[in-house]
Amino acid sequence: MVQADIGRPGELERLCAGHDAAVFLPGVLHSRRGRADERGPNDYGPDFARVHVELAQATVNACHAVGVKRLLHMSALGADPQAPSEYLRSKGIGERAALAAEDLAVTVFQPSVVFGPEDTFLNLFALLARFLPVLAVPAPQAQFQPVYVRDVAQAFAAALDERASAGKRYTLCGPRRYTLRELVQTVCALTGRRRMVIGLGAGLSSLQARAMELLPVKLLTRDNLRSMQVPSVCEGPFPFGIEPAALEAVAPAWLAPAGLHGRFPDLRRHARR
Repeated sequence: MVQADIGRPGELERLCAGHDAAVFLPGVLHSRRGRADERGPNDYGPDFARVHVELAQATVNACHAVGVKRLLHMSALGADPQAPSEYLRSKGIGERAALAAEDLAVTVFQPSVVFGPEDTFLNLFALLARFLPVLAVPAPQAQFQPVYVRDVAQAFAAALDERASAGKRYTLCGPRRYTLRELVQTVCALTGRRRMVIGLGAGLSSLQARAMELLPVKLLTRDNLRSMQVPSVCEGPFPFGIEPAALEAVAPAWLAPAGLHGRFPDLRRHARR
């Protein structure tokens, strides 16, 4: 992965120059609320605007500037300019800008939540299960169809070899649907920890999110809850003939007690604890 100051003038052009394709992956889960004059016409915060919309458009412009003709754009399931959350609205605007680009073959991917050894989703639940005897889950019936990061990478690679993928959107999901409560229970089982998992109603979920917004490290926000109103699941098969890996088949490699113990220092460091 190339590390660079993408805010520096000409930096995106420098990164794209000399390559046959560009891949847009940046994303943030949380944004400052921002002043009224910082919020876009679709009412999303400045951090969402900068990363999901402005940077997406800047990547398109950089491709045009240096002659790159192919762009793979990472979006999210449920992305739509009219979605209930700022996150999904900004993602929807960003992917629309990418697909509207002239003289650029663009493929958009809309994954459900992506999991893997370094994720902040399953690993977060595992960390909480280590320290808390009871796990209170907000929006417990929210639906997800987690997809393994390696399968996402394979889909990106396959799209480069598939000319017909230009101009299309592809949804990326694993083989099984879960409620959020089922996911937390699954992580507890994989880590060998017997924990009580309690689902919170709408009011308590909102109260929990509001309280967590005050923490230095954002684990949950009210905008996250609004995103979870949209089921993050797929209706069709995984594209390009790829057979997606089941969570229970691969996650034990890092979530099982023997593998997880050595990972907690890294997880705490990422969480600034």
